[in-house]
Amino acid sequence: MENRKKVAFYTLGCKLNFSETSTIARNLQDEGFDRVDFEEVADMYVINTCSVTENADKQFKQVVRKAMKLNDKAFVAAVGCYAQLKPEELANVDGVDLVLGATEKFKLADYINDLSKNDFGEVHSCEIAEADFYVGSYSIGDRTRAFLKVQDGCDYKCTYCTIPLARGISRSDELENVLKNAYEISKQNIKEIVLTGVNIGDYGKGEFGNKKHEHTFLELVQALDEVEGIERLRISSIEPNLLKNETIEFVSKSRTFVPHFHIPLQSGSNGILKLMKRRYLREVYTERVNKIREVMPHACIGVDVIVGFPGETDEHFLETYHFLNEMDISYLHVFTYSERDNTEAVAMEGVVPANVRAKRSKMLRGLSVKKRRAFYESQLGTNRTVLFESENKEGYIHGFTENYVKVKTPWNPELVNTLHEINLTKIDEDGSVRMDFITELV
Repeated sequence: MENRKKVAFYTLGCKLNFSETSTIARNLQDEGFDRVDFEEVADMYVINTCSVTENADKQFKQVVRKAMKLNDKAFVAAVGCYAQLKPEELANVDGVDLVLGATEKFKLADYINDLSKNDFGEVHSCEIAEADFYVGSYSIGDRTRAFLKVQDGCDYKCTYCTIPLARGISRSDELENVLKNAYEISKQNIKEIVLTGVNIGDYGKGEFGNKKHEHTFLELVQALDEVEGIERLRISSIEPNLLKNETIEFVSKSRTFVPHFHIPLQSGSNGILKLMKRRYLREVYTERVNKIREVMPHACIGVDVIVGFPGETDEHFLETYHFLNEMDISYLHVFTYSERDNTEAVAMEGVVPANVRAKRSKMLRGLSVKKRRAFYESQLGTNRTVLFESENKEGYIHGFTENYVKVKTPWNPELVNTLHEINLTKIDEDGSVRMDFITELV
């Protein structure tokens, strides 16, 4: 046992990356490694990279430096989306020994010999067309929730996005395997599962470019609702054109699916949506929000929006601002457009100056604060169910209700990973909601 090597992981980016990091970690543990926190001295550091964040390159270098400071003789491996898109760039960063692309990342153990440092970063990456098989993943780390991957890749050709270049074609896990993974998670005393993927509403496409849907997203949701031992299921980001009324109606009556939807909009201007090559117009978005409000008035609805896309005039931006201001939504995730190599948008005319992008972003972030406050106020006096998390933040424990209201109460370790029925009483200075206990559920 003394010869077991220590490995630490750092994940940049999305929930999908977290689910895959967790799976890679379990694979290495099966190969004789012990997982430790990234803050600890380890024999190997694995960094799961992201291509979406604007400062992907800068963030990566900072994480490598941190690892080298902890142990300058440690073996450093880079995997994930940025490793697929810019493998040579990552391999040239001081301290990096191994770079694995989209198809190789789950075979990390096969590429490790004796963990000796390399003079140069060794690259193993494929042509992205070869990423046509599916590897199921789920994360277990935070005791209160797990991220369950159900789909990977994307067939959409949005003009700003590199994800199809980094992850390949749309493909899905078999329904039986998703249910098996959900059942395994339920045995770990985890109360909530978040479904994740690149384009989860496209669930059902098989491997090797098979476009036939074996099952629909609705069938996936219906089957997961039957899994015993899971208290809550949450749908992560889903495209508005793929979020069907039948799914919304099923969630409204579901045993486990919570009334929380995160639906990317990207722009409230049809002209900009067409330039982005999105697969819907804003009228479709309005229909989805109205349908959710019709059957789940208390639901939380989050929105992704991009500002500063090429060709976005002041008029286009104000169209987006007013559209969102009038819409009954709960919060925004605001992204400032940044140029990405090998995307159509890079060559488009009408580049928006950086200072204008920043100003628009600030306006929408302010709108998000206003929307979240209004949503929280609408929930005061109602009874909800909260799942408490594990962190002690300045003497308080926090949790989220089923409809994603963040609540707080004085720290009590016995509350960690428990569900309680509560009454929402008032909004605190930090924006979270105070509560009174009604009954303990689980």
